[in-house]
Amino acid sequence: MLLRAFDRFFSHEASGGILLMLSALAALVIANSAAAPAYEAALSSRFAVTLDGEGLEKPLILWINDGLMAVFFFLVGLELKREILEGKLKHMRDVILPGMAAVGGMALPAVIFAAFNWGNPQTIDGWAIPAATDIAFALGVLALLGNRVPAALKVFLLTLAILDDLGAIIIIALFYTANLKVAYLMLALLPLAGLIILNAKRAHRVAPSLLLGVVLWVLVLKSGVHATLAGVIAAFFIPMTDKWGKSPLHALEHGLSPYVLYLIVPVFAFANAGVVLEGIALSDLFAPLPLGIAAGLVLGKQLGVFGATWIMVRTGLAQLPHGVGWLHIYGLACLAGIGFTMSLFIGSLSFADPELMNAVRLGVLSGSAVSALLGYGALRLAARASDTRPEAAGAAG
Repeated sequence: MLLRAFDRFFSHEASGGILLMLSALAALVIANSAAAPAYEAALSSRFAVTLDGEGLEKPLILWINDGLMAVFFFLVGLELKREILEGKLKHMRDVILPGMAAVGGMALPAVIFAAFNWGNPQTIDGWAIPAATDIAFALGVLALLGNRVPAALKVFLLTLAILDDLGAIIIIALFYTANLKVAYLMLALLPLAGLIILNAKRAHRVAPSLLLGVVLWVLVLKSGVHATLAGVIAAFFIPMTDKWGKSPLHALEHGLSPYVLYLIVPVFAFANAGVVLEGIALSDLFAPLPLGIAAGLVLGKQLGVFGATWIMVRTGLAQLPHGVGWLHIYGLACLAGIGFTMSLFIGSLSFADPELMNAVRLGVLSGSAVSALLGYGALRLAARASDTRPEAAGAAG
């Protein structure tokens, strides 16, 4: 009976988003309980992998953010390659509308954040925090509505989120690289060359590629470039088809997805979502950093995604997907404001100060929660409007 309940839960589309929400809630509760010192001590405990005094030594929180999240970005890279070669990103006509919506949904939140934090050198580096969308959470909210939303809307959201992830990867590569060490980057070309050769040979076994990916991750981490990018690069050189006609990429993506969705992302949320509420007043929500993040997620995403979509459709450059109305697009624009995982991740790259990170968490959690509620409400209204149309009533009769 219990096993059947678990099977039903994990087979539901919303399960990943629900588990993510529960992990964040657990972090919030623990960070404000008597267990808070143990929680902080565990995250700051140092873990080392060394050989003859050389290697890596980092706090546990950085192993999670630099290591486990590299696996997350590896999966993102696999999805991107698959979508480019045979999926939603294969044909340009299918990319134009969600692509422009993604651009608008990244630009406007950054502009709004900058407006609140302009002239403040302590916080302006967080401009990219509200630009990201959490696909697991957004799809989880969409899944709660079941078949009451058009199937084309889910495809639109998936495509937008994939392009949003690509934009986030580019931002991290360009703006979150410090103290570049060229020697390590040169060494990283060696495992990269091995990955290119294995991909060109359409190798059937993925273990050699994964080992080279680990070496690439270590060298990229040592170079100063953020190590999660190594995951994306390695993924792009996993063969789509091997010499026997099978797909190592599909097999790896299928096998890795549950571990990322149900383990890595919840662990990341548990480690990063612990907002310390002690001493926080309502006025702290309106400080430039959390307010800029929350306003960017709530207002910036709505204006950017909905505005770009409206302009593309009204100018005749694109048309809405079949069965999708403007209220659906507004609801989707709100769901795009659920930043959570990616926003917290970019926040961890932007700020090392614990007080600033606590403000980041406050802004991300409040902005994501408001966006989720608005998106769910708008899509429920859209579903009811569809049900009460004359043609729907006639079909029902």
